[in-house]
Amino acid sequence: MNEVLASDAEREAAVERLRTGAGEGRLEHEELERRVQAAYTARTRTELEAVTADLPPPPPAPRPRVDIDGGELRRRTAGFLVPNVVGVLVWLGTGAGSFWPGWVLLGTGIAFVVWIIRAALGVADDDDDERRRLPGERPRRVP
Repeated sequence: MNEVLASDAEREAAVERLRTGAGEGRLEHEELERRVQAAYTARTRTELEAVTADLPPPPPAPRPRVDIDGGELRRRTAGFLVPNVVGVLVWLGTGAGSFWPGWVLLGTGIAFVVWIIRAALGVADDDDDERRRLPGERPRRVP
């Protein structure tokens, strides 16, 4: 069976895990040094996993939050207000019977409320962010 070769990033992650374990009092200094050396010289993932096998798994990464401050909030609020204000002004200016801008308000209101709820729950809209981002622009998430 062919072993999968370990990458430099995987070696660094294993060393970081070893250092965390030593900081928690799980490894003595000499043991840490021996395992760090073994991690840096490991060629395969199996060899690398053996160095950290008796340590607890790393904690899961925190979920990314959507940044609802600043520009994104202003953009979304404007996207809600502009069509509704224009619709109400046209309705008032024309005196066109029933309150038809309510349908515009309903559609844009649902979209706005869904975005606010998703942002409050920390659910990132990855597809939307990827489409809107310019080449080389960093994601709008905070750790």
